[in-house]
Amino acid sequence: MDSESGESGAIARLEREGFTQHFTVRNHVLRSADTGHTFGPRDVDVREFARYEGVSDPDDMSIVYAIESHDGARGTLVDAFGTYSDPAVTEFMDAVDDREADVLVI
Repeated sequence: MDSESGESGAIARLEREGFTQHFTVRNHVLRSADTGHTFGPRDVDVREFARYEGVSDPDDMSIVYAIESHDGARGTLVDAFGTYSDPAVTEFMDAVDDREADVLVI
């Protein structure tokens, strides 16, 4: 992910690279806000993710995940990092195999 442009720049770059769907996590499944399709943790791979730490506000931390499903759906999932993270997202992502993901801490 592009460390110079921050979270919004990374999302824009990922969209240009084909990660166009916007994912959310509810009831232990990943859901595409664009198509309504749902995926379990074993149905997706994390291609890359980056953690962004707020310079002026330590509470302003987030993680951007670039996710690809086994049927070819590609999109992003954004979550807060730390105190404000969504427990449902954390639980889901802990179950996803991300060993091949590119990792960047910003």
